[in-house]
Amino acid sequence: MSAVEEKLAELGLTLPEVVPPLAAYQPAVQSGVYVYTAGQLPMVDGKLPVTGKVGAEVTAEEAKDLARVCALNALAAVKSVVGDLDRIARVVKVVGFVASASDFTGQPGVINGASELFAEVLGEKGVHARSAVGVAVLPLDAPVEVEVQVELSGV
Repeated sequence: MSAVEEKLAELGLTLPEVVPPLAAYQPAVQSGVYVYTAGQLPMVDGKLPVTGKVGAEVTAEEAKDLARVCALNALAAVKSVVGDLDRIARVVKVVGFVASASDFTGQPGVINGASELFAEVLGEKGVHARSAVGVAVLPLDAPVEVEVQVELSGV
């Protein structure tokens, strides 16, 4: 087990299976020293635990927890390409999309769920640049979606 997966276990988390693509794309692709993930929905066992807009059907706290799930799914997608999460030199960029009610402005707090998970699991390697964007709707009526760019070591 990698050190990253040991840290996940210490936190009571397990790396899920890679979420199969919903359309014509790959969950993650490596280009040189970087791995780019597709947008990861908060899928658990093949389905969304919650749907709807944040600030309406979904609370900001629920959405923050879902962003953590998206981050775990992103780590699984990275592992599917590189084989060993210990090869992550750093998380470079996180982009988070929040399906938002028209008056909801707490997107940064929601995407903190993903950012905080990367920092908890990877330490300084998990600190990254980020965008948190409110959108009208996401695939399958998901409340949140996260994509990640990581830099690898030893490439």
